[in-house]
Amino acid sequence: MSQYKYPLELLSPAKNLECGIAAINHGADAVYIGAPDYGARKSAANSIDDIARLVRHAHLYRSKIYVALNTILFDHELEGAALMAHQLYNIGVDALIIQDYGLLNAGLPPIEIHSSTQMDNRTPEKVKFLQDAGFRQVVLARELSLDQIKAISKETDVRLEYFVHGALCVSYSGQCYMSQSINGRSANRGECGQPCRLKYKMTAADGTVIAKDQHLLSMKDLNLSDYLEPLIDAGISSFKIEGRLKEKDYVANITAHYRRKLDEIIDRRPELARASSGVPAINFEPDPSKSFNRGFTTYFVDGRQKDIWSVESPKSTGEKIGKVMVIDKNRFKLDNGHDITNGDGLCFFDRTRQLQGIKVNQCADGYIYPQAMNGLYAGATIFRNYNHQFSNIFKRESAQRHIAAEMYLEEGKEGIFTLSITDEDDITSYSEARLNVQPAKNPIIAADNIKSQLSKTGGTAFKINNITINTTESWFISASELNALRRDALTRHEELRITTFSPSDVEMPVTTNQFPQKDILKNGNIVNRLAAQFMADHGAEVKELGYERQKDYDNNIVMTTKHCILHEQDKCLKLNPGYRKNLPIFISNERDNYELKFNCKDCEMQIIRRNTKQEE
Repeated sequence: MSQYKYPLELLSPAKNLECGIAAINHGADAVYIGAPDYGARKSAANSIDDIARLVRHAHLYRSKIYVALNTILFDHELEGAALMAHQLYNIGVDALIIQDYGLLNAGLPPIEIHSSTQMDNRTPEKVKFLQDAGFRQVVLARELSLDQIKAISKETDVRLEYFVHGALCVSYSGQCYMSQSINGRSANRGECGQPCRLKYKMTAADGTVIAKDQHLLSMKDLNLSDYLEPLIDAGISSFKIEGRLKEKDYVANITAHYRRKLDEIIDRRPELARASSGVPAINFEPDPSKSFNRGFTTYFVDGRQKDIWSVESPKSTGEKIGKVMVIDKNRFKLDNGHDITNGDGLCFFDRTRQLQGIKVNQCADGYIYPQAMNGLYAGATIFRNYNHQFSNIFKRESAQRHIAAEMYLEEGKEGIFTLSITDEDDITSYSEARLNVQPAKNPIIAADNIKSQLSKTGGTAFKINNITINTTESWFISASELNALRRDALTRHEELRITTFSPSDVEMPVTTNQFPQKDILKNGNIVNRLAAQFMADHGAEVKELGYERQKDYDNNIVMTTKHCILHEQDKCLKLNPGYRKNLPIFISNERDNYELKFNCKDCEMQIIRRNTKQEE
């Protein structure tokens, strides 16, 4: 019977080196981070030197580093992007996450390639094509249900990655051009201006206002904490946390939370395994509600649900605390305010449903004294979006990740002692030293002293679970000599772990398999000659260049989304066909006007730019 275990990968984001190290220390099996350029989060770029440092730290734990090189590229950028790919390969990066097919023809190094979610990976046919084209991991669309994931897994062998937590783009990834159409800031080039988080007015065909000053396209944040096991059974092997713009405390808290959830599953299912080494000792109780969030949704993983949007505000509300029971001029009481502390940040929706924030100055005698009341009223629901005590946890070391190991001290000839270390991955290193020894007056105390000194691994990645001593007789060895031998041995072992964990060269196959689509239109995101050639080599013809190469966006589809505003308002056209009399429906703000189209067959909504309003 095969002893192979199916490894599960917890994949965490890193805005920078500090966040990447925090992700690894709190249990990430892999980290994705932005390259110096050409990444889909332009404000989260990192230097080659910082990425190299992160690679060394990750490889110590057999964790991996994936670098996002996932924008679409213009012709003049292809050479620079390929050069950067070679630089990343040379420092030991484990994989590149890409969107632009042109890179496949640009002379990449033999490095593993992952398909970005920006490639719009929704169907078995598309994922099968990417697999055959040489991609080793595919990031699936966030909108897929468990049944759709199962269908893809059944038809493919490639590793499947899926978002389980964080902010949601309302559009299918790679299919949003709103920001590009407004001010030339392309989401596919890492410059999205987030028009989906703005307020809009919604009107019917006759001009009737259906909704006013609402964030109609703003989604809640994803939280699939309770769906990890069904996702495993559906075929997901990499569980991705969104957040390359988030700070260290967010990364640490959310990574620790999902590490714990996955480990609970792995520990009771013998066919599963962690994808990296070392167990993190977490010094706090992870809680996603205590980090930035707009409220949580499971989105479409279990089919279409209601209340997936943060329609009243795109800002973080945090954790729900309780209701205002008593209110005075400058203080108030909550029905559940026992753990509120000085410095906390609270928020509530005022009587006009605007989100208001208040900072806690003092808590005394059950009352909360804020800096300002800001329209607070009795009965208001209070949320905490800044937990002062919880935040302080991350100002010190909040986790230590340790690799289990054993030591073996053996005496050789002429006073030469060998200290070997064997760790949980069966990696063994050896260090030698000539030690000055004296016969021990008390053999038991002498042996305990040796073990005590050798087990002092604080500040390193190792936890020594057992020490074996094999000497010709009981020796007394000074603490200073034992400490020197231990430090040398641990340094050697750490370096051995890092240098023996390097990604294997992966050559991209030369294929002629047919792209699932014959005619490539604007939403195919082809903007350079090498991408067009790739499509031609795979039986597809580029009929239109991508939106970034267009000039006029009026009357164009600028977003395709699974989110349906009418469904959220209990006006689903399938269930209420009479509501079709109100079509077409528009959403607009002071500058821009869009028509909503409803594809009820596929349960999708399209947003079409109409009659642009120019600012005065």
